[in-house]
Amino acid sequence: MLLLQYHNLLIQSILSERFSPDSLPVSLDQVISDFDNVTYHVSTPESKSKIMISLSIRCYKDLQKYGVEKVLAQKYGPYIVSPEPGFDFSIVVDLDNLPSEPGEREQLIEQIALFKRNALAAPFEMAFDQFDELAADAKKNAIDLSVPEDSGSDVMAINYREEESIYIKPSHDRVTVIFSTVFREETDRVFGKVFLQEFVDARRRAIQNAPQVLYSSKEPPLEIRSVPGVRSSDDIGYITFVLFERHITKDRRENCISHIQIFRDYFHYHIKCSKAYMHSRMRFRVAEFLKVLNRAKPEVAEKEKKTATGRRFR
Repeated sequence: MLLLQYHNLLIQSILSERFSPDSLPVSLDQVISDFDNVTYHVSTPESKSKIMISLSIRCYKDLQKYGVEKVLAQKYGPYIVSPEPGFDFSIVVDLDNLPSEPGEREQLIEQIALFKRNALAAPFEMAFDQFDELAADAKKNAIDLSVPEDSGSDVMAINYREEESIYIKPSHDRVTVIFSTVFREETDRVFGKVFLQEFVDARRRAIQNAPQVLYSSKEPPLEIRSVPGVRSSDDIGYITFVLFERHITKDRRENCISHIQIFRDYFHYHIKCSKAYMHSRMRFRVAEFLKVLNRAKPEVAEKEKKTATGRRFR
């Protein structure tokens, strides 16, 4: 199966072309869409040598509560400017003051292409930091880390789509990440259930250190039932990832955040791919059946003719 990329390929290609020493100054005014209804605006409002990249994301107000501005300041500190009207966050890159080293330029391009990923990383980083604090307190107070904690900290809710959200709950022994997702069709729910069962089977067969994956339909998991706005309906499902300490060590956190925040898009992308594959196989099989039916048709015999004397001929 295809693993979706975390960066925006179009932004990466535009900046790679513009950062080239042989590139000629040109005006830019391009609106770019990304997963989860995220919008970018790449433009040169002041001069051709200054490129502004603006980000619009539906859940920015939720992200502000979880330190998104601090995270983005660490990534884009010297390039941050006042947000462009209609957008949530903006940076400006001066082509005349780019890093001199090619490796540093490539790193800057990569970070800008990861704009959406870095913004959505804020609540995960906060949850992992809270996990470290709660785990340290538990060890200090001699709490059994193998026993799940009921209280824990508050649930972080990120309403990143119109009807779908991500819920993150850190505790002293784990970090629970829950995706709510809407199935528009009954067939999507069936495909999704089969697809998620593969996660369970793969963990049982070969990847025993993988996070535990749970799925529930209609009713939300216990961890988020007290959160305002959580829905219970026939067309909604909840996918739970249980991350233990081995999954979120210091050297794995960046990779873990990148993988888990793209899960919803990965999930629905492969549901659509599975449906498309089955439709193509069905069309192929129907075409083969039609060939068999055409071969089974009897040839129509030509009608015999008679002469006046009664002789027959064709």
